[in-house]
Amino acid sequence: MKRREFISLLGGAAVAWPHAASAQQPTMLPTIGFMGSGTPTADHPWTAAFVQRLRELGWIEGRTIAIEYRWGNERGESYAAIAAELVRLKVDVIVTAGTVQIAAAKQATAVIPIVFAAAGDPIGAGLVASLARPGGNVTGLSVQQTDLVSKRLELLRETVPGLSRLAVLFNAGNPAPGLDVREVQGVGRTLGLEVVLAEVRRTEDITSTVEALKGRADALYVAIDPLLNTSRTRINALALEAWLPTMSGFRDWVTAGSLMSYGPDISAAFRRAAEHVDKILHGTKPADIPVEQPTKFELVINVQTAKALGLTVPPTLLARADEVIE
Repeated sequence: MKRREFISLLGGAAVAWPHAASAQQPTMLPTIGFMGSGTPTADHPWTAAFVQRLRELGWIEGRTIAIEYRWGNERGESYAAIAAELVRLKVDVIVTAGTVQIAAAKQATAVIPIVFAAAGDPIGAGLVASLARPGGNVTGLSVQQTDLVSKRLELLRETVPGLSRLAVLFNAGNPAPGLDVREVQGVGRTLGLEVVLAEVRRTEDITSTVEALKGRADALYVAIDPLLNTSRTRINALALEAWLPTMSGFRDWVTAGSLMSYGPDISAAFRRAAEHVDKILHGTKPADIPVEQPTKFELVINVQTAKALGLTVPPTLLARADEVIE
């Protein structure tokens, strides 16, 4: 064999060998199982925040990490099936939000780490042993949902003159909002408010339920859950037609037309959840990562909605708002 041919043969082998080795031994990327509570569209602000923070930490989707997305699409009964599927896929960590979703993931595995971006009462729901020492394979961020009810009702009273009847819209098919509803009833009694319960179980119930509140309530408190969150734009439109100022816990509701919200920044919580995932992928055990509580709560007011309802938001309240949507 001539020297030039021999060198060419070696060069070809050197080029071909890595491809052959790669084909025989594919590199498996660390995989996140992302269990969305609603739909890709409804949850997009939170998903985008999570993925962006991962990227900032060096985890680039499709290059250094893989994400298996699954969506509840408003069907609470599907979360157990989704969790079981992610376990079968042997993902490295499961990320989700919401009590029902977290419980489904916890039921499906005691081994795979679970990070929740938002839970109303993780101790009361039995998701973790304590905030400081969660134990087991679950950790994440609490949104202190029931702790904020009193503040939300005070803000409504400050904005809606003569508020005496408050409707609470909630998904009766999800046990988690029940804690919120009971807290509203208790605080409402203290404030001398008549609390009207407005329950739904399916998306199809929303229109008739909200329309039936016209003339029966002075304002609407929304106990957030995936079914209602996915329909937030429609609920806000129906509430406006029924002349109901609406209070919720998340900023996304106000950008979709609600009068106001008071609560933690959920997009920020998903960013923080990405940091928990980063720690776990680098070897930290979930049991050693304390459950975090929000340090800042946002008051967001939609002035355009207030005008449509014939309300004048007090200047002192506007001055305290973290964001005012004109």
